[in-house]
Amino acid sequence: MFRLNLKIALRNLWRNRTSSVINFIGLAIGLASCLLLLLYVNYEWNFDREFKDADKVYQVMTNFQDASGKITNTGDAPGNGIAGEIRKRVPEVDAVTRIAGGGNTLIANGRTSFKKVEIFADPEILEIYNYEFIAGNPATALDVPNSVVITEQTAKLLFGGINVLNKSIKYKNERDLTITGIIKDFPDNTSIKFDYLLPWSFFELINERAKNWDWGSFSWLAMVKVNDPSKVDLINSKIKGIFNERSPDSKTENFLFPFAKKHLYNKFVNGKNVGGDIERIYLFIGLSFGILLIACINFMNMATAKSERRAKEVGIRKTIGATRASLVIQFLTEAMVLTLGSVLAAITIVELTLPMFNNLLSIEIIIDYGNIWYWLVIFGVILVTGLLSGLYPALFLSAFNPIQTLKRKTARAKSIPVNFRQVLVVGQFCFAIMLIIATLVIYKQIGFIKDRPIGYHANLLVELPQEGELSRKFDVFKSEVLKTGAVTAVNQASGSFSSVSNWFWGFEWPNMAPGGQDIVFNRLETTYDFVETSGVELVAGRDFSKDFASDTAGIMLSSSAVKVMNLQNPLGTIVKLHGNDLKVIGVFKDFIWDSPYKAEKPMVINFNRNKCFSINMRLNPANSLSRNVELISAVAKRLNPAYPVDIKFVDNLYAQKLQSEKILGILANLFGGIAIFISCMGLYGLVAYSAEQRTKEFGVRRVLGASVSNIMRLLSVSFLKMVFVAACIGVPLAYYLMNRWLTNFEFRTSISFPVILISIVGTAAIAFLTVSFQAYKAAKANPAEALKYEQ
Repeated sequence: MFRLNLKIALRNLWRNRTSSVINFIGLAIGLASCLLLLLYVNYEWNFDREFKDADKVYQVMTNFQDASGKITNTGDAPGNGIAGEIRKRVPEVDAVTRIAGGGNTLIANGRTSFKKVEIFADPEILEIYNYEFIAGNPATALDVPNSVVITEQTAKLLFGGINVLNKSIKYKNERDLTITGIIKDFPDNTSIKFDYLLPWSFFELINERAKNWDWGSFSWLAMVKVNDPSKVDLINSKIKGIFNERSPDSKTENFLFPFAKKHLYNKFVNGKNVGGDIERIYLFIGLSFGILLIACINFMNMATAKSERRAKEVGIRKTIGATRASLVIQFLTEAMVLTLGSVLAAITIVELTLPMFNNLLSIEIIIDYGNIWYWLVIFGVILVTGLLSGLYPALFLSAFNPIQTLKRKTARAKSIPVNFRQVLVVGQFCFAIMLIIATLVIYKQIGFIKDRPIGYHANLLVELPQEGELSRKFDVFKSEVLKTGAVTAVNQASGSFSSVSNWFWGFEWPNMAPGGQDIVFNRLETTYDFVETSGVELVAGRDFSKDFASDTAGIMLSSSAVKVMNLQNPLGTIVKLHGNDLKVIGVFKDFIWDSPYKAEKPMVINFNRNKCFSINMRLNPANSLSRNVELISAVAKRLNPAYPVDIKFVDNLYAQKLQSEKILGILANLFGGIAIFISCMGLYGLVAYSAEQRTKEFGVRRVLGASVSNIMRLLSVSFLKMVFVAACIGVPLAYYLMNRWLTNFEFRTSISFPVILISIVGTAAIAFLTVSFQAYKAAKANPAEALKYEQ
C-alpha cells in the first residue's frame, strides 16, 4: 500500500510541476532558514554548558547599596576576600576559585613568542570546570607557582604538537614555567576562555595586591561549585552579609547566580535578574518558526487552490471504494515526500551557507552529525512540517462528495475555502510587515546609538599595550615616535578607552551629603597630554601639565561627577581619594567608557605614572594609516624586541560594543528578506492558479471590450486588499512589540511614521510586482484560445 501511495504521490508531484517547484523551493529555503536560526539559538543557549556539572557552577555576584539600603548596582567581581570566607564557612560548596587576568600576554618557547590569553586561578578551578586533560594530572597541575596548563592549540602553536608535558616556556620574557597539563580546546561558546592557565600562587608573585585579602578591591571573579543546586538559597543566606562584617562602613551583599545563565540573563535591576539577551533568543525562535510557517502556508494555499484539478480524482477513488482515511494518507504522503526532499535540500543549503553565516556573525557554529539530538530535531522538523503543511489540504480534499465532483459541481464559491486561504495570505504578509518594521527599528536604534556623541575623537586614535621594555622606556618611545611624524600626541593610561577598567566608591569632597561615600565612580589614571591625545572635551580648567609640579596630585572630574557632588565651583576644590588629598584642575564632558546604551557613571581622572598599562596615540592625518602603523611599529620593535607590536584602533574597539545589536540587525534583515521572498513565491503561485481558473472569464471579458489594464486590476485588487488588511493587523502588533524592545535601552530612538509608511509601501510594492507579472500574462492571453479553454 505504501509503495502505491508513494508512486501516486510522485506522479502527482510531477504532474503539478509548477506548484511542486514553488512548494519545494519555499519549504527548502524556509527549513534552511529555520535550521540556521535554531543552530544559532542552540549556540547561544549552550553557552558555558559544555562542562560536566555545569548546572552546579555558580558565580559570586555583588549588590552594592547606598546609605538608605537601595541597591544601586550589581557587579560580577566580588574581589579577593570573599572566596576564602566561602571556603571556610559554607560546607555546601565543594570548590571555590578566584579568577584574574584574561588579557593577551607574552609567552615564548625559547625561539619565538606569541601574545596569548592568560588567566590566573586557584587550583580548584580544575574541579569546578572539569577540563578534558590530554596530558597531566588535574589534581596536581596547579600545585606549584611556576606550573602552567596550556590548551591543545597553544601546544601546537608553541611546539608543533601536544607531547609537551614538562617542557619549559617563558612568561613575559622573564619567568620560566613548566607545562604540567595540556587540555582540549574550548568550544567557541565559552565565556571564560584562555590559552594558558597559571596558578594563583604565581599571580601573587607578580602582583602585590593578589597577596592581600582586600575586601575593597572588586577586580577579580569568584566561582563556586555547589554540591546541591537546591541549597543555593541556603548558601545565599550564609554569604549575604559576609562583606558587611569585614567592612561595616560599606553596604554590600553577595549572592550566587548560575554561571550557565549569565550569558543570556545578564540584566539586573534592583539586585534582581530581569532577563537580558535571552529576549533576542526568543525573537530568533519566533522568527525561525515564523519563516517555516510561511512556507507551510504556501503549501496549504497551493494545495487548496488546485483543488478542482484533484476533485475528479477524489470522486473516482471514492466511487471505487477508497475511504476518507486512505485519501488522507495519500495526500499526507505527498506532503511528506515533498517535505523530505526539501529537508535534504535544506541541509545542503545549511552546509553550503554555514561558513558564510559564521563569518557574517563572527562566531563558530558547527553541525555535530554524531549528536543524536540533532537528528531528532531534523526528524521532528520533517514530521511537524509535513503534518502542518499537508494535514489541512488532506482533510479538505478528502472531504469532497464523489457525486458532486463527478458532476463537476465543486462550486468554487462554497467548496473552496477562499476565506480561509485569504486568512493565510494575510497572516503571511502580516508577519512580513512586522519583520520589515522590526528591521527598520533595529537599524534606526543602532544608528541612534552610533550617532550618540562618544565624547572623544575615536577616529585616528590607537592604543598599544605598555609592556616589556616599554614600561621602562615610555619617555624614549614617546620622543622617538613623535619624531617620526606618525603621531601628533602620545599619552599613558591605566586602561583602554574601549572598556571600563576601574571603578570605586568612598570618594570624599567638601560639604558631601550623607551617603555620598556610597556613590560609585569610574576611574581612569593617566599622565600628561591626555586631552590632546584623546580629544576629550574640557568644560573648565585644563589638562595635566609639566608646567605645574602640583599636577601629580591633581584630578579631573566629569560633568556628571560635578553634578552628583553638587560642586558650584569645582576648580581648586580639594577632594580625598583613598585617603589622598587631590586638587581638581579640570572638568570634562562625559564620554562613553562603558555601555553606549546607558548613561555613564560619574568619572574621575587622576595623575599616576605607576598604574599605566596602555599607550594612547593620536595618528597624523597627513600620512596614510599603513604608513603611520609602519613607523610606530618600527620604533616599538626596536625598543621592545621581545614583544609583537599590537596596535589597536579605538574606533574598531568601540564598534565591538554594538556587536550584539549588529547581529540582531543582520539576522532580522536577512531572514526578514527570506520571509518576504517565500511569501511572494506563494502569492505568485496563487495568482497563477487564480488566473488559470478564470481563463474563460477573462476571454469573454476581452471579447466584450475589456482592456489589459481592466483585467490586471480585476486580478490584482483582491490580493492587494489582503496586503492592506495585513498592514492593519501587523503595524499595531509590530509597534507594540518594538516599543517593548526599545524600553531595554536607556538611550533609545522612537518608531516614527516614515518607518511604518516604508514598511507598508514596500510590502505593497513587492506584492504588486509579484501579482502584476502574472496578471499581465493572463490579460495578454489570446481570447480565442481562452474561450476554447476547458477546466
